[in-house]
Amino acid sequence: MSRYRIVFYSMALLFIALSACGPALTPAITPEPSTTPASQGEGFESYEQLVGALRDAGATVEPVGEVVQPFFAVPAQMIEVNGAEVQVFEYPDTAARQEDSYLISPDGYTIGTSQITWVDRPHFWAPGRLIVLYVGSDRSILGLLSSILGEPVTSGD
Repeated sequence: MSRYRIVFYSMALLFIALSACGPALTPAITPEPSTTPASQGEGFESYEQLVGALRDAGATVEPVGEVVQPFFAVPAQMIEVNGAEVQVFEYPDTAARQEDSYLISPDGYTIGTSQITWVDRPHFWAPGRLIVLYVGSDRSILGLLSSILGEPVTSGD
């Protein structure tokens, strides 16, 4: 048996063994379908682009600072959008964003193996290289974010 086959089979067995050890995860966020209109978040490649789109929509946007969430690979830029806190996670590319977004449960209360007790309902969007998080239930904020980013990928219920 060639050396490469041994390495390949060893890696495959290791992958199968490790997969069996963890909890079953159902991805809440899937890669952007090609039918998603550009006006609903496709193509958001940067934090600056999102801030510009929010301001163009008439929102007041104020940077607050950086926040680190242990369940995502990158820190978030915290902004206030019309007085509501919104976290924007910017990834180096869409593939890196997808790695983290696949960890989010459909209701947003579990990310990977972390169960989060949010102060209100979590709403996640995942356009392009961004994950956007708003924890709250203000319909005007939800409407504004959804008008720019598309419908949230989590139900938050």
